[in-house]
Amino acid sequence: MTISNDKEFKSALAGLSPSQQRQVAARFVQAVFPLSNDVRIKAALEAAGRAGISDAELAIVAQAANTARVESFTQCGREADWSAQVGHFVAKAAVACVKPAEGGGNLAWDAAMQARMARTCQTVADGVGTENREAETQYRILEAFLNS
Repeated sequence: MTISNDKEFKSALAGLSPSQQRQVAARFVQAVFPLSNDVRIKAALEAAGRAGISDAELAIVAQAANTARVESFTQCGREADWSAQVGHFVAKAAVACVKPAEGGGNLAWDAAMQARMARTCQTVADGVGTENREAETQYRILEAFLNS
C-alpha cells in the first residue's frame, strides 16, 4: 500500500487496533525524539512500542510523559521560544502514544500531528521556515508498519 496524502494516511490509521495505533505512533515520535531526549519520553516510547503492554504499565508511563509535557510547556515561556516548543510537542506526541484507548479518537493520528508540530518548530528555530517533510516520513513509517 502506498500512502500519498493525509486522507489515505488517516484512513489507514483508523483501520488499526488501539495496540497497533500505539505501536506505530511510537515510531512517529521516535523520528522526532532526538529533538527532545527526555528520558521519560524515551520510556513512554519503549512502552508504547510493546504489543502486550498492560493498562497499569501504560498508566505509569503516561503519568511520567504527561509530567514531561507539563514541564516542557512551562519552559516555553511567553516569548515563543521555538527551540523550547520543540520539546513540548515531542512530549505531547509521546503522551498521545500512551493515553488510554477508551478515551476515543485515534492515538496514532494525534501523535503524528504533534510530531509534525515539533518538526515545524524545529525548522522555524533553525531559521529555515516551516517547510519540512515529516508527513512524508510518517507515510513511509506507516507503510513499513503495515507491510511488516
